[in-house]
Amino acid sequence: MTQIEYGPFAARCREAAVSAWKASHEHPFLAALLDGTLDDERFRFYQMQDARYLEAFADACSLISVRHADPEAKLWFIDAARLSIVVERQLHEEYGRELDYTAADIRSLTLTPNNRAYANHMVALAQTGSLVEALAALTPCPWLYTDIGMQLGDIDPDHRWANWLRTYADPGFVTYTAELLQYLEQAAVNAGGRELDRAEEAFVTSVRYEFMFWDQAWTRQDWPV
Repeated sequence: MTQIEYGPFAARCREAAVSAWKASHEHPFLAALLDGTLDDERFRFYQMQDARYLEAFADACSLISVRHADPEAKLWFIDAARLSIVVERQLHEEYGRELDYTAADIRSLTLTPNNRAYANHMVALAQTGSLVEALAALTPCPWLYTDIGMQLGDIDPDHRWANWLRTYADPGFVTYTAELLQYLEQAAVNAGGRELDRAEEAFVTSVRYEFMFWDQAWTRQDWPV
């Protein structure tokens, strides 16, 4: 599959985050997920925390939609927020049945320290950061997953988590990520030097949180007290 195209500011951010990006690709959780050896308990933990993360992602998209003057951009981010909630519900229906959890279990879930910190990071920048900072904090999640999906090749239909893998290899998801990267680039064109530095930092922080999201599921992280 052809690699996704992105502009100079996205390239700058990706380069700044190269160590954390590589670490995410090499995390044992992802390795086990890709080769089909990931156990049900770890995948269940991941899916339940991810459902709550997607709510925060939707909140950030909704807030970013307000920041755009262009109606088409507003619609895009409103649709992105809606898609996040739709995906969450689909996760309940498919993996909830398979892994024995319900929507009520998701609602009563305690967020891990890593998940709460990541959600707060995204939503806070969507509320109080500049537009380019908000977008930089949002972009790593879909971009990293697209990067993973584009490297998969043919997915074995008997793979334990084949449906999950197909989601991120889907051309529609690749298009979604490419469009988000375009919005990031547009915002960067209109931003000043210090603003871009803060946006780069926001991007790198989110990439680090992506690694930590794998890690929390691998270790089944809990609050120490």
